[in-house]
Amino acid sequence: MYWKRKKVLITGSEGFIGSHLTERLVELGADVTAFVLYNSFNSWGWIDTFDSEVKKQIKVFTGDVRDENCMKEAVKGIDVIFHLAALIAIPYSYYAPSSYVDTNIKGTLNVLQACREHGVEKIVHTSTSETYGTAQYVPIDEKHPLQGQSPYAASKIGADVIAESYYRSFNVPVAIIRPFNTYGPRQSARAVIPTIISQILDGKKQIKLGSLTPTRDLNYVKDTVEGFVKVAESEKAVGTVTNIGTGKEISIGDLAQKIINLIGRNVEIICDEHRIRPERSEVNRLCANNRKAFEIAGWKPKYTLDEGLTETIEWIKNNLRYYKTDIYNV
Repeated sequence: MYWKRKKVLITGSEGFIGSHLTERLVELGADVTAFVLYNSFNSWGWIDTFDSEVKKQIKVFTGDVRDENCMKEAVKGIDVIFHLAALIAIPYSYYAPSSYVDTNIKGTLNVLQACREHGVEKIVHTSTSETYGTAQYVPIDEKHPLQGQSPYAASKIGADVIAESYYRSFNVPVAIIRPFNTYGPRQSARAVIPTIISQILDGKKQIKLGSLTPTRDLNYVKDTVEGFVKVAESEKAVGTVTNIGTGKEISIGDLAQKIINLIGRNVEIICDEHRIRPERSEVNRLCANNRKAFEIAGWKPKYTLDEGLTETIEWIKNNLRYYKTDIYNV
């Protein structure tokens, strides 16, 4: 795919991964429209922090994926859509499951229907490794069974299956990308890596975490973004699911110790029961099989965990004001 002047719409553009993807597509020469959740503060999320020259090259469309007419208006004249807009915090999904159905399932339906009606040439729909639940075997390939171990995971499974149905029923050219745990600059404090880093940098002598035994496959955000680009470029990805992961896993406890060592502080790790998921809801092991991503899209990770963590630590050090380290962010 030739990105120069390609008309691209990104839902969730103001968020963590979405903002990095927005910058990358501007860099590639695409004509980018950033779909931003409407709010009365006229906040564009992380887009507000972009360099002015980058910001000038972006069109901003404020709306809501939950509104069918809004999506139809946003999609007019668009060639490629990256659909990232979603509610993603697992703990909050225990309290507000209906909101996850509305945004993640109905919102995805609205995006797909708008794309169908306007004849969009490619849609990249964002899934998550949480749809696999605790690994039944590793590395996890795309044929692994899906398990809704949280309302969040269940809503994303629903969204993925609807995306698949639009490909099979209406020949809508949708590719499903399934990133494993992404981290990096701009990630919110509800996620484990910024939680650890921000608490340490704020001078805490004890850092509070949930369960320390689960393992995760950690992708640096720049690698994840390249996964989105490569999946969009691949015709073989249409109608299928593609994992984006490193194929390596690390426990939360070992991860915390690695970060402590990189920062060079003397810190004690405390297990906070309020941060522990319900027993049958905890995903105990995630480790990706990324062979398909390389075979059909030519994608493989470039960053080591130490390299990604070092860049993330430096960014959080310079932007600690965005983090409220004295509260548990759900």
